[in-house]
Amino acid sequence: MTTPRELDYPIVDEVIADSPEALKALGSETRLLLLDLLLDRAATTSQLADALDIPKGTVGYHLKVLASVGLVHIVRTRKVRAMTEKYYGRVGRTIVMGGKVSATDPLYMIHGALRDVRRVEGEALPMFTVRRARIPQERAEEFAEAIAHIAAEFASEPRAGDRVYGMLAGVYPTDLPTFEDAEGT
Repeated sequence: MTTPRELDYPIVDEVIADSPEALKALGSETRLLLLDLLLDRAATTSQLADALDIPKGTVGYHLKVLASVGLVHIVRTRKVRAMTEKYYGRVGRTIVMGGKVSATDPLYMIHGALRDVRRVEGEALPMFTVRRARIPQERAEEFAEAIAHIAAEFASEPRAGDRVYGMLAGVYPTDLPTFEDAEGT
């Protein structure tokens, strides 16, 4: 069993990404992968490039985009010969996206989860369930808040293990038919 790891730099619990620039920055699969890696520990451009098997220049570009919208920052530097290594870290453990997430794909989180999910024979995961309930909007909002709380707890777990797990949950309105309310009931 591996030992859980805490982040090696300070981080706030939540950061809001609601500007068009921040939302656009989050529309890149490479930038999302970089943000995921930086939940394990601070890393240099070279370390991130090695982990993703992409050029350092590409990683550097994406880090600049994320830094320009306030989602990552340099958490420390280290002198190596004549060079200064910059270690990047996330600003917030959870990134809350405000506004319209994507004009072209409002379900991008679901599509991303579908791309990520892996089935391993003999394992209990993945596990999905769909439930529908005719409830007042206020109750739906309470359930959404509870899910957000569980998601924050999931994301704040100390890093350990050999596999990254994802979590997808939501409460959403549907166009499913309903019965008219019967009089007297």
